Amino acid sequence: MPSSTTAARRRTRGTGVPSPVAMFFQGFLKHPVMVGSIIPSSDKLIRKMLAPVDWSACKLFVEYGPGVGTFCRPILERMAPDATLIAIDTNPDFIRYLDHTITDSRFVAVEGSAADVERIVRERGHDHADYVLSGLPFSTLPAGVGPAIAAATHRVIRTGGAFLVYQFSPKVKDFLTPHFTNIDHDMEWWNVPPAQLYWAWKD
Repeated sequence: MPSSTTAARRRTRGTGVPSPVAMFFQGFLKHPVMVGSIIPSSDKLIRKMLAPVDWSACKLFVEYGPGVGTFCRPILERMAPDATLIAIDTNPDFIRYLDHTITDSRFVAVEGSAADVERIVRERGHDHADYVLSGLPFSTLPAGVGPAIAAATHRVIRTGGAFLVYQFSPKVKDFLTPHFTNIDHDMEWWNVPPAQLYWAWKD
């Protein structure tokens, strides 16, 4: 677990910086196809989604569509001091917000597409990711983007790692099954709206 000094290296929200909820809502209005909900994920969803992660074996964690960092902070709290979290988002407003509000040295915010995850991971000096988390709304992404992201994610994850996906539609499983044969599923009802949770393991 990171030391209290490392965990404390997070900049607080300053004057003129929108609140997380306001920022999330603005992002939804500007990019509704890329943001799955107008409300950030609940604490219960976050805990359940991250519960299967073996943090002792995690050196690189990747998140797609981090938004205002709802998952970023809990991930950083659980990660080892020498691990890295790469957050990838196509929305430059979210990337600027994360760069301003999270100054943990283990955190890297990247403006780009999740379909380019392999290149992004390599450019940051890694061969693979241990875990990848996504809340992207696969069923509403432009044609071809969802399958490209699923395929690239399978390639970038190490054997024994997992693709963690939370969605509000079970259709996301159609994007996972062509690449992952071992998929765990659960629901989190204490979320608005209730969420489908998937853990797709790379054998």
